[in-house]
Parts: sequence; C-alpha cells; structure tokens
Amino acid sequence: MMNPVGSTVNGSPVGGMDGVDAIMRRGGEGLRERMVRTELHLERVAAQADAPLAPQASSTILAGGKRLRPLLVVVAAESAGGPPDGAEGEERLVRAAVAVELVHSATLVHDDLIDGAQLRRGHPTVAAAAGREAAIVTGDLLFSRAFAELAHNQDLAQLRALSDASSALAAGELLQREDAYAPHVAVERYLKRCELKTAALFEAACRLGALTAARGSGKVADALGVFARRIGLAFQMLDDVLDVSGPVERTGKSRGTDLLEGTVTLPFILARQREQELAALDLAALGGPEQAEELCERITATGALEEAREQALEVVAEAKAALPAILPDGSSALLDLVADAVVERYR
Repeated sequence: MMNPVGSTVNGSPVGGMDGVDAIMRRGGEGLRERMVRTELHLERVAAQADAPLAPQASSTILAGGKRLRPLLVVVAAESAGGPPDGAEGEERLVRAAVAVELVHSATLVHDDLIDGAQLRRGHPTVAAAAGREAAIVTGDLLFSRAFAELAHNQDLAQLRALSDASSALAAGELLQREDAYAPHVAVERYLKRCELKTAALFEAACRLGALTAARGSGKVADALGVFARRIGLAFQMLDDVLDVSGPVERTGKSRGTDLLEGTVTLPFILARQREQELAALDLAALGGPEQAEELCERITATGALEEAREQALEVVAEAKAALPAILPDGSSALLDLVADAVVERYR
C-alpha cells in the first residue's frame, strides 16, 4: 500500500511537505485511519478498472503523491465536528476524499498529455507508456469514476462542488494554453489561472469535507471554501517559485521545466518587470534544459523569487484570517497546520 501522506524522490519528501507529518501527528489516530481507508478505497477503484485501461488507471492512482487534496477533505470534516457516527458516515467521508483525488489524478494524466511530459513522479506517463488515445480515455475514466463515487453520497451540494471545480480546472487549462509563450501576461491574469487550475480543487476538497461532517452546513462549507481557495492559490504560487529555485532533488524535475514548456509563471512575470532584457526574451527560443537553467539564474538575480514568495505568504496569512469563527473551539488548529504545510514546501 502506498504511503497516504507523502511521496519521495531519492528518499527526500517531494516539495518538502514535511508539514503534512505535523498534521498527521496533531490529527491523531483517527485522522491517520481515515487516510489509510482512503488509500485502500483508491486501490479498490484501481483494481476495478476494466482492461485494457486497467494498467494505466492503476499506475496513475497508485503512483502515490502527497494526497494533500483528500487530506484536506478529511481535515475539513474533522474541523467541522467530524463525520456522523457510524460506518455510513465514515464511508461518505472516504468517498468524498477519493473523488477529489480521482479528479486530481485525471487532470495529471491529461496535463501530461498536453505538455508532452515523459515522466510523472519518476515513472513514465500514461501518454508515454501507452499512447495519446490511452491517456485521453484513462483521464476520462478517472473523471467518471470520481463522480460515480461521489454519487453514492446522494448529496446534490457535494456533486455541485466537485462539478464546479472540474469546470474550473478545464477553464484554467484553456487559459494556460492561451497564455503559453506569451510575451506579456498580467499578474492578475496569472492569479486567475492559478485559482482556476489549482485553487478550485482545494476549495472543493474543503467544501466536501464540511458537507460530510456531522455539524457541517452550507455556511460552514462556504467559509472553509474561502480558506481553501487562498491556500490553493498560495500552493501554486510557491510551486512556481520552486520551478525556478529547485533543486531537482526537492522538486523531482529540472529547474525551469514549466518555463521550457511555455508556462508564464509569477517569478518570470515579476522578473520581466525588473529587467528589460528579460522583458524582451521569447520563451519559445529556449533550446533546452541548460538554457532554462540559465534563465532561472537570471530570474533569481532580479530578486523576483523573494517578491513572489512574499506575495504567497501574504495569501497564506489571508487564508488563516478567513478561518471561520463558527467552527468548534480549537478545531481550526489542523487547518492552521495545513496552511503552514503549504509554506513548508518552499523552505
């Protein structure tokens, strides 16, 4: 069984998500057991995939990863009073967590196809291993399985939350394709893309957790959704900082990979504002990893990484400030640790 709280590259936590360990320790045995049940349920979903897609679906689901999004579902439910007593309440929570991870996995398969990526977490992508058509259908299968799982909860509000996030993911991908290699991208447009492509699924995760909780409600779901959307935005901003700062031992990919693929990120936008030569640079002219590495050094020299990091930290502070007073006393502590875990990725 895969580790439900983190993955590694060469023995080191990918993305530096050591803060997840603090969440698991603070959450105690109940949180750990729910994450283990989520992982087991994901394994069952992988085993149920029909041939010839079974190997591709299984490799995608079981490739591991930080499982941060299903962890958000469980932590949000814990913060809103925990699931209702009984096996069915626990199952509803696990199904919601599994559904979010399946949507996330589906987007990774499709993103790798669009980007032409050969590796994901050190393993061949579905597109590289089985071809374009298999990648398209595998991603579609994972999307459909996500909604099939959530449909068992028989809650329209939960289905709407995941549906809205899925629509946002598609819109964010289209926006990223539209802005690929663009000579000028405004910070506001970049942030909008991050909200669509990353933050929306974080928001859905916390909404689903709140909606499955015993004392959950639409009001609690809205409040936790605001928190999660800010956390997701900061997560992506810091991820883009890491693309420039590296190193590969920490991120699992070469420095400047996103830039090499034409993705205009916040550090590059800010660096362009600081240096005229970078403002005139054409990303499409980058010849390969070595030139991307050189560009990362030039971006770093402008001080843009520090500015991007500070902006992300401000977003994290806003997220913490958005934690609702309507939660039970002391229950926001786990969510505070989630915010801290996002920051931990950069250190």
